[in-house]
Amino acid sequence: MVRTAAFFGLLAVALGAFGAHSLREVLQHKGTTMIWQTAVNYQAVHALGLLWLGGWEGARSRLGRMVFICWIVGIVIFSGSLYLLALTGQKWLGALTPFGGIGFLLGWGTLLFTRYRP
Repeated sequence: MVRTAAFFGLLAVALGAFGAHSLREVLQHKGTTMIWQTAVNYQAVHALGLLWLGGWEGARSRLGRMVFICWIVGIVIFSGSLYLLALTGQKWLGALTPFGGIGFLLGWGTLLFTRYRP
């Protein structure tokens, strides 16, 4: 779990920098800078969540694994669809984004109803 968190955290920083520097003009021209930033922000927050999850004693439980999977799916679908939308301008990609958001919500909701022991 920690390696997965590190991967998505590293990728969030790299894509944030790439969007701010190498893709700056492209994103500004398309008017999609905020979309790119939203994708990076949600990815970074959930990478930190995955990092926390890796250190939680309940992480190996069935519910812990469910949170892990929900957040991974959320990152891939939510942030992934926004990255592609920002680059291509293909509006239909925005229809996929809520499914990633549901993954995030399911992960957080699972944690809400899980017994937490530090």
